[in-house]
Amino acid sequence: MLPTVATISLLTLLCAMFVLWLVSLRLRDASIVDPFWGLAFAIIAAIGYGLGHGRPERRLLVLVLVTLWAVRLSGYLLLRRGHGEDHRYAAMRQRHGARFWWWSGLMVFGLQACLALVVSLPLLAAATRGATRPLGLLDVAGAGLWLAGLLCEAIADAQLARFKRAPESRGQVMDRGLWRYSRHPNYFGEFLLWWGLGLLGLGAGAAWALLGPALLTLLLLRVSGVTLLEATLRERRPAYVDYVRRTSAFVPWRPRA
Repeated sequence: MLPTVATISLLTLLCAMFVLWLVSLRLRDASIVDPFWGLAFAIIAAIGYGLGHGRPERRLLVLVLVTLWAVRLSGYLLLRRGHGEDHRYAAMRQRHGARFWWWSGLMVFGLQACLALVVSLPLLAAATRGATRPLGLLDVAGAGLWLAGLLCEAIADAQLARFKRAPESRGQVMDRGLWRYSRHPNYFGEFLLWWGLGLLGLGAGAAWALLGPALLTLLLLRVSGVTLLEATLRERRPAYVDYVRRTSAFVPWRPRA
């Protein structure tokens, strides 16, 4: 059953990303892919719930948790969108020039569909494994970790949005609230909640489910998350260098003097 759920999920995501890619070509804005990231996992969770044969209670729990997270994240990313293409994608467009139209289809939209499927291994595990394994301590711990992560991510995003709306914050570095203890508390929240979902996959009896949050951790820390964002912030905001010296990069910790 896993190949069926995984294959249908991948084909569905690729079709959705293909349509989104065509829209991006029309708008000349590849950054419209960002708000869809969370919804991609809600789609996978829904397919797993409908077609999987794992424990019904666990499938339902995963569907509810992932949908709540996806709607919040995608809604937040959609609301914070400015006018025009995000500077990260604009830089890619400039770097690749005339070939950007097909390059974005493969390396932005197509690649994100494939990455989403691998990250969602806990969802696939809950959908297709553990039919005889009732909800237990691993599932409770996973749901608790997911809740902690969601709260951390949502609070950090709300604090940052409020900071950006304040006129006196223009050109300043956000170092208040959760951002006083971590330079990326929203990413840390996402890290927590996905490892919580990984525990749900483990509760279904699939140790391979942990490969999903492991990949997400790699992406957050080394690829598209902390590393990429900090490179642009150091260039645009000189005060960020001092913020780096005194604030933990990822795991919330007491600020250094």
